[in-house]
This record gives sequence, structure tokens and C-alpha cells, in this order.
Amino acid sequence: MTDRPPVRRLPRPLAEFLSTEAAGGVVLLAAAVVALVWANSPWSASYESLWSTALHLTGGGAGAPEDLRHWVNEALMALFFFVVGLEIKRELVDGELRSPRVAALPAIAAVGGMAAPAVVYLAVNAGRPGVDGWGIPMATDIAFAVGVVAVLGWRVPPPLKLFLLTLAIVDDIGAIVVIAVAYSEGIEPVALAVAGATAVGIGVLRRLRIDSPAVHVVAAVVLWGATYRSGVHATLAGVVLGLLTPARPRPPARTSPAERLQHRLHPLTSFVVVPVFALANAGVEIRAGAFEAPGTGAVALGVGAGLVVGKLVGVAGATGLAVRLGVGRLPPGVTPRHVLGVGAVAGIGFTVSLFVAGLAFPPPRPGAPALEEAATLGILLGSVAAALLGTVLLAGAKGQRSAQVGHPGGR
Repeated sequence: MTDRPPVRRLPRPLAEFLSTEAAGGVVLLAAAVVALVWANSPWSASYESLWSTALHLTGGGAGAPEDLRHWVNEALMALFFFVVGLEIKRELVDGELRSPRVAALPAIAAVGGMAAPAVVYLAVNAGRPGVDGWGIPMATDIAFAVGVVAVLGWRVPPPLKLFLLTLAIVDDIGAIVVIAVAYSEGIEPVALAVAGATAVGIGVLRRLRIDSPAVHVVAAVVLWGATYRSGVHATLAGVVLGLLTPARPRPPARTSPAERLQHRLHPLTSFVVVPVFALANAGVEIRAGAFEAPGTGAVALGVGAGLVVGKLVGVAGATGLAVRLGVGRLPPGVTPRHVLGVGAVAGIGFTVSLFVAGLAFPPPRPGAPALEEAATLGILLGSVAAALLGTVLLAGAKGQRSAQVGHPGGR
């Protein structure tokens, strides 16, 4: 029997993060199923009526009349992106992204996994009404991806879980850039300047160690409101707040503000915010002739093929090329088939893909093709196919059996 390099255990905070994501993935799946069943039941009218309920929020003399779905997507999801920002900050300061050498391989895999799906989508939709949806299949849903990996248990070595998480974090960064650059429009310079000044002010407060929760909540609301009015998508305010949060402990505290906030908010976003988002956005009506309108069939095909084929080819191809060129090497216990499996699992793009679909395709005008509905169906079918393919590939992969992660006693 040949000696193999030891498989690293995952640090306790990371193991807890993955555990919460996996459990949250179950709740997210349940919410998506409820939304689909509800939207295709005899009570489907109540589904749309609920999420179309008008809410008029006022503040500072300005009003913003929008429906309930809009506020879920614009305001509630800002909290989700805040937690994403906290995790990115933690990875940059004290995680895998801290070391360029260690982060190189999953980062390259993530870039390949973002570029290839967009190319596949554009190849299908070039010259068609849905061409603007190229960003939809680029995203990876961490909760669902980690959930699939968790189901497979010991068949997935801990270094592969770390590879997948790092890939997904870099993927999140890419999605944030795409949302900011490609799906923000009508920029209002004054509001954007106010948002920038507020962000600088929050940074100064952090440097001065002014940690009053009330002060920071007010500053966060001002930042979100200014970002909302600026034309840049308001959820990006959450990312900025996360990145501005200190990720190193301040004596005598043993944990950093970022870690404490993430510990408190991650369960909330995993078990409440994201499932509510899924409930509000996954309820697409599945009906005969759904793809008869111009461009709808191409959108669904482009999204599905991008998630299933584009992700696998992009992740595995970029990883293989990086290893061949000596830029990085596979972690201990990870085989090429593991990489193929991770590439397939990364094609589960549910949450952020639905989010981008809503940005790419605004609510249809009378007589216009329902491109967002087609994209939603493509996301659902593509994500299911990617999950099944990834499960088959990882379940059949040969590698070193891993121990329980987190700490010697398991979880």
C-alpha cells in the first residue's frame, strides 16, 4: 500500500460555515419546491398577488414605491451579500485567499468556471432577444454545492471541500463585479458620491474603533439608500460593508468583529433570507408553450447548457491547464475525477443565478417574451442536472478516505 500525503482537517470556523451552508441548502431546496408547487397549483394567483403587493418605503423625504418581491431582492438580499462580503474578507485576511500560491489553483478554476458558461450562453443566444443574460450561468450556489458535497460524506476529502469553497468565494467576487459593471444602469453621480463618502466614513469609524452598533446601523442604512438611488445595485452596499469590517481580533477579544458578525448573521441568511428569496423568485409557471415566444427557448437552453456543460468544462479545463503549466498542483487526496465532480457541482447556480436573471430581464411588457421565466426554468433544470452529474462523478471517485472535519470529536 503506497503512502499518501496526510489530508488536512478543516479549521473549526470553516467547518461550521460549511455545516451551516449544507443545512441551509436543505431549507433553500424546500423553499424552491414550495414556490414551484404554489405557482403551478390552483392557488397560483395568490402567489403572484402576494409578491406583487405594493410597499411604499419613505425616508429623508423620498419615497420608493415597489412590490414585495422587489424589496426582498433589493433590501433583504443586501444582508446576504453582507455575509458574502464578510466571508470574502475572512478569506483574504486569514483564509485560503491570503496566500496567492495556495489560492492560485481554485482561483484559476473559478475564472474558467465563469468564462466558459458565459461563452456557451452567448454561443446559443448571439443575435437573439436574450443575449443580455450571459451573466446568469456564471454563478455557483455555495449552499447547494456544499449540500451535495455533505451528502457524499467521506467520499469527498477535506482539501476538495476547501478547493470548492475557495472556488465559490472567487466566483462570488466575479458575480459581484458582473452585477456592478454589467447590470447597473442610469448612474446618478451625486448619490454615488454620497455612497462613496459614507463608505469612507464607515472605514474611518472602524479605524477610530467607534463600535457603537447604533452608529454603524445608521451608517449602513445611509450607504444602502445612497447606493440604491445611485443606480448601482443596492445589494453591493452589503458587500462593501462586509469588506470594511475588521477581520482581525482586537485585544482583549479573541475573535474579530467579522467573525462575530458572521457567526450571528450566517444562520439568519441561510435559513431565512435566502429561502425567502427563493420563495419569491422560483415560482415560475410551467405550462405548455412556455418556449414559444421568440428567444425564450434559447435563453433556457443557454442557461442550462452553461451551468451543466460550461461550468464543468471551464473548471476542469482551467484546473488541468494550470497544473500542466506548473501554476498550481492538486491538493493531497484529490484526483482529476474529483475535479470533474467539483466542476459539475459548481454548475448549481440557483440563488445568484436567479438574482442575475431578475437584473438581466426586467418584468416583461405586454406582448414581450417572458425571458426571465425561461431563464428560471433553465436555472432549475440545469442546477438539478449539475447536482446529479456531480454526485455521480464524486461518488465514483477514488481517493483517501477522510475523517470527520472540524475537531477530533466530529460534529
